[in-house]
Amino acid sequence: MAESIIGLFKTEVIKFLGPWKSVGQVEWETLKWVDWYNNTRLHSAIGYITPHEAEESFYANLNAAEKAA
Repeated sequence: MAESIIGLFKTEVIKFLGPWKSVGQVEWETLKWVDWYNNTRLHSAIGYITPHEAEESFYANLNAAEKAA
């Protein structure tokens, strides 16, 4: 799985936005992409919501189930 995410990152950021002038520039774009990947993109396997929203929903449901028990 990690290889597919790395390949996706390389295709979407490294190759598409290059050439790069510094390591700092690559680091900054990497941070922006990771933030987008975790907090903004819609994921079809979890109902077209963001991974962040799915995680929040999971823990909210978990806490609600614990309170009901």
